[in-house]
Order: sequence, then structure tokens, then C-alpha cells
Amino acid sequence: MDNTTQDWFLLKGQEQNGWTAIQFKRSFDSCDPMDVPIKLGTNILIFAYGLDDIDPCQSKVDITYHDDRRGSRILPLRSYADQPADEMLAGLDFVDFRFDNHAVPSADTTYYCKVFKSPSRFLTKRHAIAHEVLIDSRHTNLIHHLDLFECSSNDVLDDANLPDGVCDDILTDTRMCSSNVATAWAIGADVTTVYPEEAGYAVTSANNNKYFMVKIHYDNPRLTPNLRDSSGIRFYLGNELRQYDLSYLIFGTFSSSTSLAIPPNTDQFIVDSYCPPEATRNFPASGINVVSALPHTHLQGR
Repeated sequence: MDNTTQDWFLLKGQEQNGWTAIQFKRSFDSCDPMDVPIKLGTNILIFAYGLDDIDPCQSKVDITYHDDRRGSRILPLRSYADQPADEMLAGLDFVDFRFDNHAVPSADTTYYCKVFKSPSRFLTKRHAIAHEVLIDSRHTNLIHHLDLFECSSNDVLDDANLPDGVCDDILTDTRMCSSNVATAWAIGADVTTVYPEEAGYAVTSANNNKYFMVKIHYDNPRLTPNLRDSSGIRFYLGNELRQYDLSYLIFGTFSSSTSLAIPPNTDQFIVDSYCPPEATRNFPASGINVVSALPHTHLQGR
């Protein structure tokens, strides 16, 4: 252990009702080779703790071994952008697409899907000007990622029996909702996204026929039973329509053995993807403005 420099500064600490909390500060990059820079997005933290309090007044401090009281967490410690002030979104109408105390299976990995209809109380087209991902505070480490899909308007859904279940079990019922990813969130991303001032995302419509599907990947490696979750997403609605509609465009290569196969022991492998003319046929002559992007390549993409 290197104690030649002091880069961490204790601010305060407390013990209450069996919980210990410590607040400290440190530069994002201390330039100390023994410190790991605190980067944007996710950071992997490891922790360990013992059961005995240490008396700092003693000349010889014995730090006992932590045994199996250790672990790790993937946490966002820095925001990608300045998060909006609370008063910016206060008082606005909003639409929630959110699970209702859903029972999470005691399985290592579960993908759960639920289709929602845009609320009938909004009978006109309304632009969302921001969205906020609502992660249930009871299990902040349970949600690996959340996807929101906009369902195709060409298919008719039964409002009294909207699809709701483990995604693989209801594939046929959700085929019209599985292609158009409207937005997504994963560990490390900001929970609130504010759209450009000139554009909004149409969450409601005049004929009230918009449907959305929330798909959540639950990560439960300890197979903990009896977990409940009420996570989802909230759209904040502006009071006036904006000049432009936000939409989405998905392109890439399917991860199948015929379209994306990386040879073993390869240091670098480039995948080229090409969009057919149909993908850009409806683009205006002036082009489009991309306001956000979500690359999805798990651990292998760069």
C-alpha cells in the first residue's frame, strides 16, 4: 500500500441504526499511479468491511480480516451532462410507463416485457420535452438495463389484455413492439435526459392509439426470492408543441453466426454495416440532426 500521498479527504461519517456512512472527496484524476481515475459513466468499486470498530487513539491498530464480507458494485460516480434543475420539470404534466410492484423471478437473468397504452386523459398530440428513468430505490442494483419500444401503429392491440410477461414467453404477442427502440437506459447512464429546445417526442396522439413496451433486464445473481420492482420511465410533457418531432433510427448487424462471427484469438476485428436505400428514403434533402446515440456492443465494441 502506498501512503506517500494524501489524495482522499474525509468530510464526515456517522453510524445509525446499523448503517455506517462515510463522506469523502477526491479529485477525478489525482495523477497518483496508485489511484484509479473516476471516469464518466460506470465505475467498478470493490469494498470490504469488518465487524469491529477501530480505535484511532490506540498506538497499534489491528484491522481484522473481512472474511466473506466483501463485494463489488458498478456505479455511476459522474454525470455525462449537467442534470436539469428540479424546478425546470416541476409542475409539468407527465406520463409514466412503470411496473406495479412486479414480482421478480429468483433467476440469474430475466427479461420482462409489459405493453402500455398512452393515457386516455390526453386527447391531443403532446410533445415530451424530457424523460426520466425511474429505478426502484429498493433494488438499485437489480436493473441491468431498461428499453422502451414504440409499438407499430399498423397492428391492433386488445386494450383489455395488453401483453405482460417474461419476454420469451410472449414473443408472438409483442412482435409489433420489438423493433422500434425509442430510448434505453443502462447502468452508468444519466437518469434524466432533456431534449433540444426545438424538438419533442410525441408520446400522445389525437386518436389515442399509441402503445409502448417497457423491457427490463433483471440481474439477480444471488437468486434472491420475493423481490418486487416498480421501475419504469416518465415522460415530461411540454405545454406547447415544438417545431420538430424526435424519432429514432436503428442500424447495425445482427449478432448471429452468419452476420457477426469474430474469429478466435483476433486482436482487432472490424465489422462493416451498410444501410439499404429504404432506411434513408424519407430523409429530408437538408438531412437530419442526431441529438443522441446509443452504441450497443456489450464488452467487445469500440
